[in-house]
Amino acid sequence: MAAVAMLCGCKKPVAVAPPPPTVEIMEISTSEVPLSSTLIGQLDSPQNVEVRARVEGFVDKMPFTEGVEVKQGDLLFQLDKKPFLEKLAAATGALAEANAALGKYEADVARLEPLFNKRAIPKQDLDNAVASVEVGKAGVTTAQARVEFAQLDLGYCDVKAPITGLIGATQVSIGELVGKGEPTLLATISTLDPIWFYCNVSEVDYIRAEEKSRALGRDIASLTLTLILPNGAEHSDQGRFVFIDRAVNVKTGTLRVRAEFPNKDKLLRPGMFSRVRVNLGARPDCITVPERAIVSLQGKSFVWVVGSDGKVTQRSVTTGEQVGSVFIINEGLKAGDKIVVEGVNKLREGIPVNAANAAAKSAASDKPAKE
Repeated sequence: MAAVAMLCGCKKPVAVAPPPPTVEIMEISTSEVPLSSTLIGQLDSPQNVEVRARVEGFVDKMPFTEGVEVKQGDLLFQLDKKPFLEKLAAATGALAEANAALGKYEADVARLEPLFNKRAIPKQDLDNAVASVEVGKAGVTTAQARVEFAQLDLGYCDVKAPITGLIGATQVSIGELVGKGEPTLLATISTLDPIWFYCNVSEVDYIRAEEKSRALGRDIASLTLTLILPNGAEHSDQGRFVFIDRAVNVKTGTLRVRAEFPNKDKLLRPGMFSRVRVNLGARPDCITVPERAIVSLQGKSFVWVVGSDGKVTQRSVTTGEQVGSVFIINEGLKAGDKIVVEGVNKLREGIPVNAANAAAKSAASDKPAKE
């Protein structure tokens, strides 16, 4: 009996097969997928006008407030006018002298012509008088130009806003000498409505965008654009492309692109970094798969497909664009196929699985719990 007991104790236990792993599956169906692309760039004003001093002088007044909107023609800076008033007075006096001299020369000609006709004086005397009239006229023209030049310089003492827009900080102070040797920058005015968005697009991305838009029957110039602000919010008004550069920059391999957005509330300012989502249109009859269902191995993509016998097989697929958390599948799947979306790390080729429908599970979890 002891020997029989020892023999019975030496028998190996029979291996029990593990239960099939429980996974979540999804049945493939086609749908319309909106396609988009994101650009990163910087905002700028259509007009950044630098207000500069055109004459040399001391700043006398600054009758405006920094950082507010100014209207075209508003007085911004006033320079000391006294030196320019003196120059204008001197130029006006010189003009009066030139006019007086011309009057004398014309009177001489009027007096000498009858005498010459009577042969009382030589012709040279008359010719000299006529030439003096021409010299006098030239002197009047020169003096008149100096008066206009003095008036122009006097007008430059009142520095006015060349455009309507938002003015920045002043670059000078009252009493400071400006315009000496060069036109000193006084302030900068920028128009804010509309606002421009600039970015550099690689030549590859540009060609892809052209191909996608043409495949969907769209023109890049007619695509709607959504501006995403630095805080992640979307700008209320949609924009459009207004400029694509004629050539690619050979140093960077990029193409300069400009878009325009309304900015009625003046929220957007030049210099902001922003993103623009380009709405390329909707692609019909697409097969999409969640990113978590795709297995990447040696540069290739695979999914686990559940067959009619309840067993899984690994199938190679060709992925396209990523839209949010899903990938568009160009090749490898068809409508009606069932793939594993949760539990892919438990699978081996040909094993049976206990499948639960992911859509049904999600719908059940969304129902409110009963009290």
